[in-house]
Parts: sequence; C-alpha cells; structure tokens
Amino acid sequence: MGTIEELNKFIKKATSPFHTVDSVCEELKAKGFTELNMAGKWEIQKKGRYYVKVYDSTLMAFTVGENGIAGGDLRVCSAHTDFPCFKLKPDAVINENGYRKINTELYGGAILNTWLDRPLSVAGRVIIKGKGDLEVENRLVDFKRPVMIIPNLAIHLNREVNKGVELNRQKEMLPIADIISKEADKFCLEERLAGLINVKNEDILDYELYIYQCEEGEKIGFDKTMFSSPRLDNLTSVKAAVDGITGAEERESGINMVILYDNEEIGSRTKQGAQSDIILLLFEKIMLSLGKTREDMIDYLINGKMISADVAHGVHPNYPEKSDITNKPMLNGGTVIKIAASQSYANDGVASAFIKLLAKKSKTQCQTFVNRSDMSGGSTLGAITSTILPMRTIDIGVPILAMHSARELMGVNDQKCIKKLLTCFFS
Repeated sequence: MGTIEELNKFIKKATSPFHTVDSVCEELKAKGFTELNMAGKWEIQKKGRYYVKVYDSTLMAFTVGENGIAGGDLRVCSAHTDFPCFKLKPDAVINENGYRKINTELYGGAILNTWLDRPLSVAGRVIIKGKGDLEVENRLVDFKRPVMIIPNLAIHLNREVNKGVELNRQKEMLPIADIISKEADKFCLEERLAGLINVKNEDILDYELYIYQCEEGEKIGFDKTMFSSPRLDNLTSVKAAVDGITGAEERESGINMVILYDNEEIGSRTKQGAQSDIILLLFEKIMLSLGKTREDMIDYLINGKMISADVAHGVHPNYPEKSDITNKPMLNGGTVIKIAASQSYANDGVASAFIKLLAKKSKTQCQTFVNRSDMSGGSTLGAITSTILPMRTIDIGVPILAMHSARELMGVNDQKCIKKLLTCFFS
C-alpha cells in the first residue's frame, strides 16, 4: 500500500478528535508502545516505548534510548487532531416544516459553502453511566454512513447566488436528517446513539458529536498527481508524525516524542490544547521517573528541538496574486518551512537551517512559505507550544489548496516527503 493510500485509510477512521487518538493508539500498540495512565505512577525504562492519552482527544507518545538521555537530545513533533466542522448542540433535534433538522454550532473556521450538498455523517463520543453512582464511561460512536445533508437554495429562488451569498450559521447551515412522515414522526437521537453502543437510552448522560464530510479521498488528475480529501488539515501531519516515530531507527540515547493536541482550530486554550501546561507536567514525570532532577529537565528541554507540523498554503493557480512574490510553495514541491516576522509561525534562522539540512539528509525537497506583506495569515501550534516547551521550534507542513474547505487538495508526493523527513528527524 502506498503512502497516500495509507493516509486515505487513516482519514476514513479519524472522523473526530477522539477517533483520531483511538486510531493512533491502535497503531502504537501494534508497534510495541505501552499505555500509561496520565495520573498514575510511571516507571519509565530505557529503550521503552510509551504513550498516554490526555482527556481522550490529545495524545503524547515517546521513546527512550537504550542509554537513557545521556548524550542524546530531545526531539519533538507536534500536530493537531481537530478540524473545522460542525458540532451538535444539546437537545439537537428540530422538527419543522415536514423535515427533521439538527441544531449545530460551528467549530473552527470552516469555508461554509463547501459543506453544502455533501453527504454528512456524525462521529464523536457518548458519555454513559458508570458502575458507581458518580462514575461515567466514554464510548466512541460513528454512524459511518451519510445521515445528514445541508441543501443549497435553488438558483430560481436566489438569482444573485453566483454573486456571493453570506450564509447564516444558525439558519442556512443547519443540516436536515429526514423527511417526516405521519406514520413515523417520532425520533430520539439518544435512542439511535444507544443502538450503536448497545446501551439503554436512559444510560446516556451527554455527548460530544461532530459532523464530518464522509465522501472518501480520491486521487485527481489525468496522471493522478493530486489527492482530494476531507481533513487533510491536519491528519497529514498526524499520520506523518506517527509514521516517523514508529518507523525511525532507534537512537542509542535521547527521547523522541510526538504530541497530538486537540482544539488548535479554536485557539488551543483548553486543558488538552497547546496552551495548557499538561504536556510540560507529563514531561516532568518522564524525567523524574528516569531519576533526573528538575534542573536536569530544564537543561534537557532548552537544548531540545521541536517540529510543529501543520499544513501550509500552496500557491493557487487561479489566485497567484494571493501568494508572496518570491516564496510560492507548489503542490508536490516538498515539505514547506513556514516563516512569519510576527512569529505566528515559530521560526528562526537556526531552526530553518536545521530543516534544510534534515531535508538534504533524508533526500527530500523543502520550500518556503511567507505571507504577502500586505496580508495577515493564519497561525498554528508552533508559536504556542514553544512558549510552554521553550526549545528551538520550527513550523513545517504539507502544501495544500482549499485549506478549511470540506475537501482539501494536496500533491500525492508530499506525504511521502514529510514522512521521510520526520522519520529521519527521529532516527
């Protein structure tokens, strides 16, 4: 199976942040990683492979060299598990005008019109009663088939549609799930969820459910040079980071680490987001378990290297004027180094030079993205994470078009490129 085919298979399973982490856990277990309890006592062994789930939607995985950390540095790759979409509200079912609609709110900065007229499904987690009076359990759910759609308004009823239409999130963006018939006008979402996880309706206490675009990814082009898929932002980086740490040659000394954060698309200011101290606390647990002092931890952290991996903007053939005049990343042109004077992307000259050397060593291509000077761009994890884990950090990623669309577009060669680069980084 080729790299793009492996990515496509992963994207099909990673339909919510919870499913992304669950799928990564399966991969890590198969590669000999041991799960740790976030709040438990850790007994880290040299030459060990470990992972820990953080509130089910963030994950940290790490390996320790045969000689521990003596003589080896800390190497970290961070990415994010979430994606722009719609999240179901509580009491979400609306029966209106002969249709069953679902009440949602926008999660992240989606391009709204790209979600219209597409088959949509629902995935996430359901919280049910546990064994004790105040105990709960989490169950993952995924309908795995189209159950909703957000239909456009016909052009005959909106003659100005091709001049651009502002879509109201509360009115025009609510999906319809059924046509209501007189014979079957009763519907209970909790009943459908209970059926998926084989529990009673009354056992369901709450849910965190996300709508996702369920059309599969496809190679595009006469020569199949492109790959169109939902959730390329940022499952390309998640997959490459996991492939990198699991496929790397084991280092004799040092720690390799992958951090997959949730909530990047809404600012990272959560207990499981990149602005949380949770990863710093867990890193301290690693160092204490290895018999190191806090001063050892500080020194080791400062001398570490971190790659923040998230997608980058490729030059758009229909809007080339939106790109910088000298830095124009191309699809299939290799991994992109992301640079911003504002430090919305974490970078400095030494870190950029390191990536260029790493690309040369891994025999891969790299290119550079910088915003036009008269435009502000996006941001990602790097600048945030490096304030919590203050080590030299650089933002990189796969170049794509249609970022934050329901379907995004990348070059088929770029996933192999970033995978090789990160594997080399961890080796």
